[in-house]
Amino acid sequence: MTRYGFIRDKLEVKILILFILNRLPAPIDLDSLAELVLCDNGITYFDFIEALSELVSTNHVIEEDGYYVITDKGNQNGSVIENTVPYSVRMKAEQGAQEMSKILKRKAMIKAKHTEHENGIMVSLSLSDGLGDIINMDILAGSEKQAVIIENNFKKNAEHIYNAVVNILLSEDLCKEREA
Repeated sequence: MTRYGFIRDKLEVKILILFILNRLPAPIDLDSLAELVLCDNGITYFDFIEALSELVSTNHVIEEDGYYVITDKGNQNGSVIENTVPYSVRMKAEQGAQEMSKILKRKAMIKAKHTEHENGIMVSLSLSDGLGDIINMDILAGSEKQAVIIENNFKKNAEHIYNAVVNILLSEDLCKEREA
């Protein structure tokens, strides 16, 4: 079968994987990494999986709980040869990595988890600005289902929730109503 793309052999796929992982701020799951690496029509999913597993076995990449991150060895070796990735593929990969970096950075700043307590299920939510928490709150949920809904909604809308809370707390109308 004829492949149409710039990446044609396993070594090139490995270099591309290292190139992408080197630009990400946090570990990435397999599906997201595959999406970034398969930016060239010359690469198949099986090529990607084979190259990634070899990088893991040679300690260029570490896999933990389904997430992948580049090692110092992978960073050093990949940095030396990353300019061999064809320019158009590099640009696509760079753009994809930048977009994924934004997603990973945001995800790292938002925490949501729940634990069971005697009174119900406590949902702990926090939003960080990278230096520390800007909001941190615990909410009592009536059920596991409610806890999961609260977590998911906070993860999707953390910034909006933070702004709404701050706006309510800074509202002068509330103070005037209370004084009257």
